[in-house]
Amino acid sequence: MKSELISLYNIFCRMLSSFRHRSTAAIIAGVIIGMTSFAACTNSNAQKKWVGTWSTAPQLVEPRNMPPEPGLTNNTLRQVVCVSIGGDKLRLRFSNEFSKSPVTMKTVQIAVSNGGSTIDKSSVKELKFDGKPVVTMQPGEAIVSDPFSFDLEPRMEVAITIAFGETSPDVTGHPGSRTTSYLLTGNQISEGADFSNAVKTDHWYVINGIDVKAPKSAAAVAIIGNSITDGRGSGTNKQNRWPDILAQRLLKNDATKNVAVLNMGIGGNAVLRGGLGPTALNRFERDILNQHGVHWLIIMEGVNDLGGTRSKEAAEQVAQGLIDAYGKMIDEAHAQGIKVYGGTITPIMKSFYYTDFREVARNTVNEWIRTSGRFDAVIDFDKAIRNSEDIYSILPEAQSGDYLHPNENGYVMMGEAIDLSLFE
Repeated sequence: MKSELISLYNIFCRMLSSFRHRSTAAIIAGVIIGMTSFAACTNSNAQKKWVGTWSTAPQLVEPRNMPPEPGLTNNTLRQVVCVSIGGDKLRLRFSNEFSKSPVTMKTVQIAVSNGGSTIDKSSVKELKFDGKPVVTMQPGEAIVSDPFSFDLEPRMEVAITIAFGETSPDVTGHPGSRTTSYLLTGNQISEGADFSNAVKTDHWYVINGIDVKAPKSAAAVAIIGNSITDGRGSGTNKQNRWPDILAQRLLKNDATKNVAVLNMGIGGNAVLRGGLGPTALNRFERDILNQHGVHWLIIMEGVNDLGGTRSKEAAEQVAQGLIDAYGKMIDEAHAQGIKVYGGTITPIMKSFYYTDFREVARNTVNEWIRTSGRFDAVIDFDKAIRNSEDIYSILPEAQSGDYLHPNENGYVMMGEAIDLSLFE
């Protein structure tokens, strides 16, 4: 407030100087207009906050998912993402958290995607980092760009193009992008660069999140999960994972049109131990609590923990471990005012995970999710896609071939099973 008063005083003094040869009435009118404009601008900024509109969970990229030749060093990568809510001011986050060497980005641009590798050239904006276009991320570091103006529409696909300098032999990224990225040799950052002959790869590297300056009423739902949340079985470049279906429905509903969706699923991820990427417990603070504007959390994870058990006793221990882990996440989220919704674990019958003792453990966990009262609400994904004639397996028309991962139809069913009033 003190700084605002000083600014008002400065405006008043400047106007007195500029109007010194005019009438008193003109001076007063000018001052009133200036003060009114300043107050309106200040009030507008006060009514907005940073909210995540897109994010992905970073991990150490496994050898089979590394960038293809020619690699990232001294080359240019274009990556496409689909946001949830819109706005006119953005900032982007990049991660080198799992790499052991620095990564230099010489130039970073964002533009509206016109589909595939093409962009709307008139929309290109170059990012700055502490006022400079070049930035080096140290090992274990994540960075955020300076805020910049950009006309971001809800569910817009944007292309993030990076001209790299030296990069790390080991790479931080997100293998399960379900979205094609485009790699060109050399620095091809010019707005007119043709990416039609680029090397293609269905992975994301170093990009981590987009925040938008949104109205006070805006908020985000963050989802922690495994490959079923990450979208294995959904269509590449179709943006039709179940969190995408939820995001589309929220935007179409007037009471929830300012609710963003942050998909923090990692394929192969586990809650307790093992799996790919940091466990859900280990990444919970970074991927959920440290996101901006999160008011709700959906927990939909645990099948990989159960799938790794080798005996009845081990399955029982993991089931209890999952229940304890859910409780811990609930408590930590509630401490930050975040409501937590429990997603039941979907069927495993006929899948490579099925055994009798794992099925018993899955039902134990699901029964606790449904009846413990610890969650603020339950989203019953199990019931949404299971076969009514064989409730221990996924509907044949909803599974992708392995009877563990849903297909595109199954993801629509999951996304449509969520009560939108939970986010009003």
